[in-house]
Amino acid sequence: MAEILRLAIPFRSTGRETHHPILAVCAVLLGPFMVGFHSRLFGIGLVDLRGAFGLGVDEGAWLSTLATAPQIVFAPAVAWLAAAFGIRRVMVVPALIYAVVSLLIPFTRDFTALAVLHVLHGTLLGVFVPATLMIIFRNLPMKWWVTAIAIYAFRGAFTVNSGTALLDFYVQHFGWQYLYWQDVVLAPLLAFLAYNGAPRESVNMDLVQRADWGGMLLLGTGLAFLFVAVDQGNRLDWFENGVVVSALLGGLVLIAAFFVNEMLVEHPWASLGAIGARNVVLLLSIAMLYLMSSMSNSALVPNFLTTVAGLRPEQIGATLVAWVCVPLILMTPIAVWAMHRTDGRYLLFTGLCCFAGAALIGTGLSPDWNGDSFRTMCVLQGAGHILTFLPIIILTVANGDPKKAIAVAAYIQVIRLLGTQTAQALMTTYIRKGEQFHSYLTGLNLERGSEASVATLSALAHKMAGAGQAVSQSRATALLAQQVQKQANVLSFIDAFWLTFFCALGGLVILAFVTKAPKGPLSPA
Repeated sequence: MAEILRLAIPFRSTGRETHHPILAVCAVLLGPFMVGFHSRLFGIGLVDLRGAFGLGVDEGAWLSTLATAPQIVFAPAVAWLAAAFGIRRVMVVPALIYAVVSLLIPFTRDFTALAVLHVLHGTLLGVFVPATLMIIFRNLPMKWWVTAIAIYAFRGAFTVNSGTALLDFYVQHFGWQYLYWQDVVLAPLLAFLAYNGAPRESVNMDLVQRADWGGMLLLGTGLAFLFVAVDQGNRLDWFENGVVVSALLGGLVLIAAFFVNEMLVEHPWASLGAIGARNVVLLLSIAMLYLMSSMSNSALVPNFLTTVAGLRPEQIGATLVAWVCVPLILMTPIAVWAMHRTDGRYLLFTGLCCFAGAALIGTGLSPDWNGDSFRTMCVLQGAGHILTFLPIIILTVANGDPKKAIAVAAYIQVIRLLGTQTAQALMTTYIRKGEQFHSYLTGLNLERGSEASVATLSALAHKMAGAGQAVSQSRATALLAQQVQKQANVLSFIDAFWLTFFCALGGLVILAFVTKAPKGPLSPA
């Protein structure tokens, strides 16, 4: 399988095969960290950015969409582009342009210029992750494949959980501009590593002549439309808004046209048959459920600590770094060791059990929980991330057709970008609707004039009697409303933790039908 994988990634060198293979791998591993940190910092720092750029709520929301949606236009095709045009052409120049754009954005105040720069910024950002696995297989000895993939898997959870602390550090000590300016240093470093580590390759004219340009365009634009619909859906109330419906329908039509195109062209670029193997379909289904169950870490914990516990970013960041990132760092080498010696399905089983256990702990939430209350849950989530995501990647590649590696890479990017955004949007909507539902039910027990309501308001007003009769009564009413909303928020988070539990449980059920991977460099004998 190893030799087939190398042949399936048709790089052509005009000189030495590579100058320093390890530098090329470092470049493509630096890229995902750079993307992960920027995406997380931009997401949680959007409030600061709106204030710095002088944007309203709507403008800020659209800026976020414009900065992220372009990533998915080219991301599925990057592995093919790297095979056809070479790593240097695909990575070096975009990295340098990206650094310049990152430098300019903080100086811009006009919204139109900001939008254009963020579209360009997002498009270039989408180049740095997709070719990672391909370059690992092409440049590293087989014994290092699992380790390199583990670093790739590690960065997702690490950047999500350390991003809050890093954002607070930048804002408190340097300024919000460093949300962008950190990449002014990292992007040229990536370009340097790629230039000196990648082989000097000629253009693979055979691939170019057989290129499925129409398929790439249809899939990329279709996914971008779907991304816009998903990203704006929660804010604009989904099907009640024409923009969301139009984007959703347009994306579905383009995706349908893509599949028709792949059936008709002589050399399909990403035929659906590339992921048609039974085990691959099951593993990709588990990956989608993993994305939903991992929302207990990336969305529920920090949002609860912000909304209910009222903690500041530095307090939330300290909790996530200490109780998620540290266990994640400790478990990663153990996971690599285990992947070399046992069936990856056992690790995947353990990882999903970790998320199920963490979700069950979350169903016992109360309004009194603080950062320390989440310690056990966070440790399970940190271990669960690497024990789930690493075997999903390795088992998917091991069970796929090596000759269709480029097509498989395209679909992996679809799940990475669109799947993650869909999970986040669905969870946000679920929490919002749950809060409204529980707020209504809780309010039914506080009928105007009822004995319980009058007694509660009287007790609260008595505590505030020093402010005067009229003021104390209004403050008591406001405080009671706040308590109702707080309780409704807690109940909505409990429901969300139950949802993540059932997603993890669903992943375990599907895992029962996954058979052993064929013998190969990614599967122990």
